Amino acid sequence: MSKYQSIVIKKAMCKIAANKFLLPAIQRKFVWSTYQIEMLFDSLLRGYPINSFMLWQIRDEKIKKEYKFYTFIRDYIQKFGEENPDAPSGLLLNDFYAVIDGQQRLTSLYIGLSGSYTTKKPNKHWQKDRSETPMIERKLYLELSQALPSNIDNDKMYNFRFLSDDELKKDSNDNPNHFWFKVGDVLSFEKEADVNSFLIKHPTLFNNNFAMETLFNLFERINKDESINYYLVDDQDQDKVLEVFIRTNSGGTPLSFSDLLMSISSANWQKYDAREEMRSVRESIRAFGNPCFEVSQDFILKSILVLSDVDVKFKIQNFNRTNITKFENNWEDIKKSLIATFNLLKQLNFNDRLLRAKNAAIPIAYYIYKKKLFDVITKTTYDRTDKKNISKWLIMSQLKGIFSGTSDNVLSTVRNVISSSNTKSFPFKEIVEKFKTNADKNYTFDDDVISSFLEYECGSEGCGLILNLLYPDVIIEHGNNIAQDHMHPKAAFSKERLRAYDTSLGSHDKIKFETDKQYYIDPKYWNSVLNLQLLESSLNESKSDQSLSDWANRYCKKNSDLLLSDNTSLDFLCFKEFIEDRRIMITKKIKNILND
Repeated sequence: MSKYQSIVIKKAMCKIAANKFLLPAIQRKFVWSTYQIEMLFDSLLRGYPINSFMLWQIRDEKIKKEYKFYTFIRDYIQKFGEENPDAPSGLLLNDFYAVIDGQQRLTSLYIGLSGSYTTKKPNKHWQKDRSETPMIERKLYLELSQALPSNIDNDKMYNFRFLSDDELKKDSNDNPNHFWFKVGDVLSFEKEADVNSFLIKHPTLFNNNFAMETLFNLFERINKDESINYYLVDDQDQDKVLEVFIRTNSGGTPLSFSDLLMSISSANWQKYDAREEMRSVRESIRAFGNPCFEVSQDFILKSILVLSDVDVKFKIQNFNRTNITKFENNWEDIKKSLIATFNLLKQLNFNDRLLRAKNAAIPIAYYIYKKKLFDVITKTTYDRTDKKNISKWLIMSQLKGIFSGTSDNVLSTVRNVISSSNTKSFPFKEIVEKFKTNADKNYTFDDDVISSFLEYECGSEGCGLILNLLYPDVIIEHGNNIAQDHMHPKAAFSKERLRAYDTSLGSHDKIKFETDKQYYIDPKYWNSVLNLQLLESSLNESKSDQSLSDWANRYCKKNSDLLLSDNTSLDFLCFKEFIEDRRIMITKKIKNILND
């Protein structure tokens, strides 16, 4: 039997704290921002309905045993504390309620009333673990002195705000008339007299009609009103409840299909905890690259489908019990293949910025998986040609956007080529040939496209890809211990240095310098691929701001080493000729690479 019921928010929070309300594995992660939580409390205080909820009463022992359930997050920590804790098996001995619809709102209420919301400090970088990452913890407060002026925030009437201790102190100093009330303290009020006692202790509030009305209103909404209206499902048929769940989550912020598939996998894996295993793989992958590689749950699930040689589409039937058993049986090798892939990409000088389409890494993982290369491909003794071909294919795929948009058909096609190939190495040429007649996804580069590559500026994604394409031997030799180097040093093109250089020239050279001035001041020449090379890091540091001619003489660099014609001068005065010769030589080399 199913029926509608209602409950006071305070009572719901007590049930969450006592683990009487749990979350089924088919729920997605908590994703609300602090602003969304503030808006929820503002809506409550204004008397707006917060929509209905749906709970599933769990009585069946089989469901308790076969399904996975999680407890609520109280203290949210961005990136490091986003996963719901597993519900201990002891909690599942008694009957409980699983939240089918309303997880985001209930978690938001729980965080706002009983917990905290921690995020990375602005303008700081993510580190590999929480202790090294600058974080800031905030709790929810309500400013009681006055309503929020309409010109401050047109959406909110009440000034709910997540504040850290330092932010609270600063605002109190800057605005001494403000009175910030920690919202969770309202749970300590048992009756109206407790609210009145609090107000009497704070005369500035007792004499403020807005403050008195607002605090009593908050007390009523949280402690008295049955604000949470929910539909109770007590049917113990899992399939029926799953159908209800999918339908309920099809509106608003819809449940990601991969979340649902992840949950189904998690509930059916026997030897492993699927969520924990996939979280572990993502953490292992994050250890590679600078900036480090970030892959999603979707990526891991898609990789599992591809590597297991099943239909690559996200469909429920592809996650049937037979396939899930196959996934779990192959998981150790799949895991090692994914980790080896990103370790290899780090060695090939890729990072998260250069790998714009993450799914392009999946065929590499499939190749490693099929050939059982996960223990050898990242070793320095592994076949250099194979590594270079993998890198070249990946660069070309990124430059042409082969994996942009929906990539299921591309993944299936590349997988078929790798699977059917008779070559012992990565079938780069066979893949390119397979896409030759595809109008939208092919590896053909015309002259205009190649010309545009040369204007990519230092630090850009495109520049990184082109330099990786041009200097594969440097990368293979030194791994990711390399740097992008301005051949004619960057410092030489500052306004002050150019002015001083101009002053030092004789009349004849001054005329040439003035004629070629555009080449010296336009970054598309001095800060682009045309004036860049990849060098081993220590060599780049020793080069520093030396002139190109002095550095080349010191290290016996020939023009051919610098992608220049033999007769091209390295003198700074001949920068225009240097650039135009590099344009010709780089274009020629790129064409040779791409057409090989």
